[in-house]
Amino acid sequence: MGRLEHIDGGNWEEFLRAPVAVLMLGKSDCEACAGWTDELTRFLDTDRKWTHVRFGKMLLDKGGLVAFKRAHPWIAELEVLPFNQIFVAGARSKSFAGGGVERLLNRLSQVVAH
Repeated sequence: MGRLEHIDGGNWEEFLRAPVAVLMLGKSDCEACAGWTDELTRFLDTDRKWTHVRFGKMLLDKGGLVAFKRAHPWIAELEVLPFNQIFVAGARSKSFAGGGVERLLNRLSQVVAH
């Protein structure tokens, strides 16, 4: 996956402790999630500005996520996938449903500016 890390029950805590982390949440059978994964991967393959940001993808229909879901009860209320959550030093910051590199970069710029 290149810069888009696979996040699961064994590495989510370490991932979220990064200074800035973008976590994409999806499911295995979600076509929109697959499309956003492809778009984001293409962007990350050429990006040179956001190299200090970690990007990860978590599939919510995979096992081993009980601790993550307990620590983040807001997950149960998601209605649209993919869902993107930006974390700053482990704390939730900006988020948005769906895909779009421009939307992502707009939110990242707001987070980094503050």
